[in-house]
Amino acid sequence: MKASVTWIEGGVFAATSGSGHGLLMHAPLVAGNPTTAPSPMELVLIGTGGCTAVDVVTILQKGRNDVRGCVCRLESERAETPPKVFTKINMHFVVTGKGLKPDAVQRAIDLSAEKYCSASIMIGKTATITHSFEIVEAV
Repeated sequence: MKASVTWIEGGVFAATSGSGHGLLMHAPLVAGNPTTAPSPMELVLIGTGGCTAVDVVTILQKGRNDVRGCVCRLESERAETPPKVFTKINMHFVVTGKGLKPDAVQRAIDLSAEKYCSASIMIGKTATITHSFEIVEAV
């Protein structure tokens, strides 16, 4: 995997992935200043949630569950002093589908957390990661 990050100005950086996709990052160089894009650490958190959500949906689909939607809401805490690593993350999943069973959703989350999600397993070296979920019946 490859990527590049180019400084634009101030705290703004342009990132390009090896697959050619791009996004902006904006590091708040002065606390309290407004930003125009997610910070690099916000993207780490977003990426971790995305990695896990992809796993949960894929595992549920492979199990022939009628999953129609999945939202992963993340809340985190970071260390107060540098390096300001994540120390706690809670991932709350809102999974929508027809006839989804709590055991199947829990199993998908557990498999992601323990075996498949590279991002959360890596972040779990410094942070305590907890999971919760709710199921919404699709209409």
